[in-house]
Amino acid sequence: MTVERGVRLMAGVIVLVSLALAHYVSLYWLWLTAFVGLNLLQSAFTNWCPAMTILRVIGMKDAGCCSNNGGCCSTK
Repeated sequence: MTVERGVRLMAGVIVLVSLALAHYVSLYWLWLTAFVGLNLLQSAFTNWCPAMTILRVIGMKDAGCCSNNGGCCSTK
């Protein structure tokens, strides 16, 4: 999995969890949904968000370095 796909996965999970929490616990959880949306919006312009840094630290590769056959440029 690449960093870009990981960010989308993480954002989707957080949005769904926060919506469930807003429904069952408190509407204040919708602020988390708004935060994720704003973070995705700013990352569209800056190509950076905190989740990208975390995913890179745990070893995920950027999509730009991987070829279509699954290999990465750093291994060639």
